[in-house]
Amino acid sequence: MRASLVCVLLSLSLSLSHASSSSCPKECACDSDTKVVDCRGRGLYDIPRRLHPDTQELHLQDNRIRGLGSMAFRDTPLVRVLDLSNNSITSVSPSALLGLRSLQRLSLANNSLRELDRRLLGPIHSLTHLDLSHNSLWGLPGAMGESLRNLSHLGLAHNRLPRLDRSLLEGLGQLDSLTLRGNPWRCDCQLIGLKLWLETYLFKGGAVDEVLCSQPEEMSSWDLRKVPYQLFHTCMTTSYNYLFANIHHLESTHRNNHGGGPTLHHQGPPAVVGVEVGGAAGGGGSYVVGGGGGSGLPECEPKQRPRPVNLRYAIATVIITGVVCGIVLLMMIAAAVYGCAYAAIMAKYQRELKKTEQHAAAVKASTASVATTTTKGADCGASSARGDKEPLENAIA
Repeated sequence: MRASLVCVLLSLSLSLSHASSSSCPKECACDSDTKVVDCRGRGLYDIPRRLHPDTQELHLQDNRIRGLGSMAFRDTPLVRVLDLSNNSITSVSPSALLGLRSLQRLSLANNSLRELDRRLLGPIHSLTHLDLSHNSLWGLPGAMGESLRNLSHLGLAHNRLPRLDRSLLEGLGQLDSLTLRGNPWRCDCQLIGLKLWLETYLFKGGAVDEVLCSQPEEMSSWDLRKVPYQLFHTCMTTSYNYLFANIHHLESTHRNNHGGGPTLHHQGPPAVVGVEVGGAAGGGGSYVVGGGGGSGLPECEPKQRPRPVNLRYAIATVIITGVVCGIVLLMMIAAAVYGCAYAAIMAKYQRELKKTEQHAAAVKASTASVATTTTKGADCGASSARGDKEPLENAIA
């Protein structure tokens, strides 16, 4: 009798637990067939609990949610579509989405986000649609690109982005559409990478709305894709001018760290400038150069930001520069030797030509002299003939 009572109680508890686990929150509308939970516009301040673990779509837009805590969706590990748009979210825990390994579409649009942690999307590799538009984001961490390699749409419109890390964009190999309008883009040296990437992206058939420059003032309202590269020449020139100053600073630091060489003092920390060089194909690199912090940098120079640099790269740069200069010097010497040889040959030719002309003149003069002498002999013979004739005529007379 007691055993049967225990069995009845266990079955009752199991049925109650199953009912509670499969129940739908009173604030939401649940569809057990499509596995869609609709909680939009219900005035929620937090993520509802007691959601069915088989939920695949969760709509929480148009509420008053202010933040996402750690493992906020642990009750719904199979969610594929998560819509949190048009809330008041200001903070998101780095582990808020932990466990959502099947998430494909995520919308955080129309919130008040200022930044996102690079670990937020770390465990998620199935994401294909990410909408972060209409927030207050100042930037996105480049390391986040590892989690976005399967992304087909990225919405970043109407934020506060002055620039965008190129390393983030280069990881988006499957991206089909990108929205960037409504951001205060600063079209300086650090935006050359974005310009080069956009050209490659559009060449491959990608779709992007517009990137209108906000600063500097002379480029205001210009589309970055139409800004000529000539306007960025100051960035390249200034960066190369600071290259050798930064190398000198690194060498002195290396000597000081190893206890050798005199101490060189620089006014202020070196300014680090990253100049990305590439072609329309999107390939490029980065040169890290520096200069005195107290000098007035032009408009295109990025902010001073210390960055570790390998001394061997600097020494290799100096060696390569020396080799190039040596090659140029050898070419100049070869050109000088060729010029001297050519001048000597021409001088010899002129001398031989002059001798030939002098010889011809001498021959001509001697010929004229012989002719003159022959003429004089003929005249003398004629005179003798006339002298002999005159006495004979007188004798006859």
